[in-house]
Amino acid sequence: MPREAVVAELRERDAKILMTFPVTATSHLLAEARARGAYAALEKALRTMTPQQVAKEVTASGLQGRGGAAFPAGRKWAVIQYDDGQPHYLCANADEGEPGTFKDRWILENSPHQLVESMLIAAYALQVRHAFVYMRGEFSAPFRRLQGALDEAYAAGLIGENILGTGFSCDLMIYRGAGSYVCGEASALLSSIEGKRGYPRNRPPRLTVKGLYQRPTVVNNVETLSNVAWIVQHGAEAFKAVGTPKCPGTRLISISGHIARPGVYEIEVGYPWKRLIYDDCGGMLHGAALKCVIPGGISTKVLTAAEIETLNLDPAEVEPAGSSMGSGGMVAIAEGTCMVRLLQVMLRFYHHESCGQCTPCREGMGWLHRLIDRIVDGQGRLDDLDMMARISRLQDGNTICGMGDAAGYATLGILAKYRHEFEHWIREGRSMHEGNLECRRSS
Repeated sequence: MPREAVVAELRERDAKILMTFPVTATSHLLAEARARGAYAALEKALRTMTPQQVAKEVTASGLQGRGGAAFPAGRKWAVIQYDDGQPHYLCANADEGEPGTFKDRWILENSPHQLVESMLIAAYALQVRHAFVYMRGEFSAPFRRLQGALDEAYAAGLIGENILGTGFSCDLMIYRGAGSYVCGEASALLSSIEGKRGYPRNRPPRLTVKGLYQRPTVVNNVETLSNVAWIVQHGAEAFKAVGTPKCPGTRLISISGHIARPGVYEIEVGYPWKRLIYDDCGGMLHGAALKCVIPGGISTKVLTAAEIETLNLDPAEVEPAGSSMGSGGMVAIAEGTCMVRLLQVMLRFYHHESCGQCTPCREGMGWLHRLIDRIVDGQGRLDDLDMMARISRLQDGNTICGMGDAAGYATLGILAKYRHEFEHWIREGRSMHEGNLECRRSS
């Protein structure tokens, strides 16, 4: 299909690349996936393109990582050296442990063949013989759906030896983790696959130089990889026609919290934030006024309702505003919500999930948790707030993975904008909101 026709079709369906079909009880199966065009891109890549041409197309598309870091996929792939005499590995990060994030789960449950096809194309481009999907252990339905898709694909000759008679062979397997939040970090994920404790690794060397079993390894997020088949089928230029010049394509946004229609939405990068919340999601639950938004998982700083008033969902706008689109896990928070209790829940989570390898994180998480508990118990002091801010800053950049940074971002973001709620609790011994959601009507 000519580029102009592809772009016109995209516009007609509101720039949807991944969520292009109605979800039914059977829409995840191979027969229906193939009726929608699945595995045509794989055949195109294997029969008409070299591995280098596939990698070049992904690089030219400008596809950025959708797991939080937004690192360009093509730049990561480019580090892999062809014909270096080493086995290469590919791993899809399906851990998705960031609270508030469930958009990868939508792909795994409803469009698993999209991921399988894209991973096979990526494996071809990277000269990978064995590829892995690392999935968090709590994912039951996603595991069954993806394993079913793999079984169907193996039976159809789409995975394994001599795929489609082209001479390319690749096996793909699922590795289920044990539920550790830290294993969502790429190096800890690989340590887990190797059968070791899920500790993050110091870098350099980069994982694309020494990753799984000390061999060159590419780790990409599920959503990132799922775009590859579309890019190969329709071309990099068609992909760049959607989104913004600096961040092409679409994003899957999983939105929850005090929202009328929670769920997963595919939006074009640059989409108006208010339109997503008030039009697509039906506004706030029970007509409440919006207080603030966590944009991309709890590791990103909150933005107030006033701050997002004119913002678009574009990293170029969200980052200057002081936050990040992160993993796409958005939480809408209504007026009347106690931010002290919210931060307490977050810090309890971070303390529980710290792997304990780094002293600043191991000790800092517990310290933050104890301080917020002391405030909630009515024993807090005003200088506790300064201490929490200081601990958060000291953790930043001083841990092997980004978990120490993330907890600090969450803490500093809430303290900066809602310090008065913490001061009230310390002075009065109770919440400004008494734990009751007031659901103040929006004007």
